[in-house]
Amino acid sequence: MTENNMRITRRGLLGAFAATTVAAAPTYSNAAGFLRGAGDIRRLHMYSGRTGERIDMIYWIEGDYLADSLKEINLFMRDWRTDDVKSIDPRTVDIMCAAHNLMDCSEPYMLISGYRSPKTNAMLRSRSSGVAKNSRHLRGQAADLRLSTRSVSQMAKAAAACRGGGVGRYSGSNFVHMDCGPVRSWGA
Repeated sequence: MTENNMRITRRGLLGAFAATTVAAAPTYSNAAGFLRGAGDIRRLHMYSGRTGERIDMIYWIEGDYLADSLKEINLFMRDWRTDDVKSIDPRTVDIMCAAHNLMDCSEPYMLISGYRSPKTNAMLRSRSSGVAKNSRHLRGQAADLRLSTRSVSQMAKAAAACRGGGVGRYSGSNFVHMDCGPVRSWGA
């Protein structure tokens, strides 16, 4: 072997071990301001109480989204009532990841709601005044999440610290809404 063949690059090493990486320490130097804590490797760890499915994957390495991982995220965050799938905006996934890292939490998120089809959103609106007519869920730009080891307040503070979009506190229902729309907050 020549000396050139024996060189191992950082990117090559990360790629080789990406599937087995358990956690990444946050690196602020390469992250956009609203993604403080997202790191050089971004990992999403969630489960769905509705479908029983779990997802635990690295979806971003050193500035590059992994297309196959994003496709799996889209499927996982589908409208579970209709099985409709929509592309989830990676900015929302980044906010979820950064907030999770800021909370220094190993528990996976419980996904309450990701993408919502127009049919599902209309049905939910007919039952609750808290469902927006033009919800970001319809665009694949929002997620409603829960953690049993963190309060709604702790989750909302972490998401708000990312300054990447909307953060809604739903203390009565024990979940936090995160989206990549304009920076704003609501709820108690």
